[in-house]
Amino acid sequence: MHYLGRQHNRSTSMKIGIIGIGHIGGTLARKLALAGHEVFVANSKGADAVRPFADEIGATATDTKGAISGADAVILSIPLLAIENLPKDLFKDLPANVPVIDTSNYYPGLRDPQIADLDAGEVESVWVSRQIGRPIIKAFNNILAYSLAELGQPEGTPGRLAVAVAGDDAAAKKIAMAISNEVGFDPVDGGSLAESWRQQPLTPGYCCDFDAPTMRKALDAAVEGEAPTRWPVFKSKMAALGPDATHEDRVAMNRSFAPLQ
Repeated sequence: MHYLGRQHNRSTSMKIGIIGIGHIGGTLARKLALAGHEVFVANSKGADAVRPFADEIGATATDTKGAISGADAVILSIPLLAIENLPKDLFKDLPANVPVIDTSNYYPGLRDPQIADLDAGEVESVWVSRQIGRPIIKAFNNILAYSLAELGQPEGTPGRLAVAVAGDDAAAKKIAMAISNEVGFDPVDGGSLAESWRQQPLTPGYCCDFDAPTMRKALDAAVEGEAPTRWPVFKSKMAALGPDATHEDRVAMNRSFAPLQ
């Protein structure tokens, strides 16, 4: 049975705006609404497009501006190309103390077109921060969608899976870590935003279903610049797995790129 978060007193709930309701954003929206938060969901197509999902999970359908307005936290869970195309002033009225938690990853030549700055080595989260014009917190990018939806556990459960959380603002990072804990995963401090390359795709801690101590070791074991060199092998291994690959198959493949010593 997967863990959906604890029911809690409405007086401690937050207004959480979630832009993007794909596998990661949608799962977070579902869990956080069940936990008693006031969840507003949006995507690029407007409120009507997300209304069926919002009604299903007990959230409010809105547009991107509505998701941000008055929010205590914002979760941005859309592809990089969509981030690049967001209105440049979208976040201008959001108070500086409200965390924007970004879940995105760069998949060059797969889902995403080549982005020159990222290909040149810019940290993905730093690039995202530049696109939206404000600091972000990086979280929920190094966990598989199935793991997020099905493998969460109550705090204190032995072997509970972990997610990395990186960012420069301690208070904002604390909120993101609390959300991680509430939806069933141990948060592990990934350091500053500039260090968030340690949780990017094909690093030792990327989507490997590790517990917190192992995640800590994996983040520390990452070597800057190595992960991008693994894309050709990753694409070959993905093709070999095929459409019928199990979750365990995918985890084993991810662990194969940088096994911990």
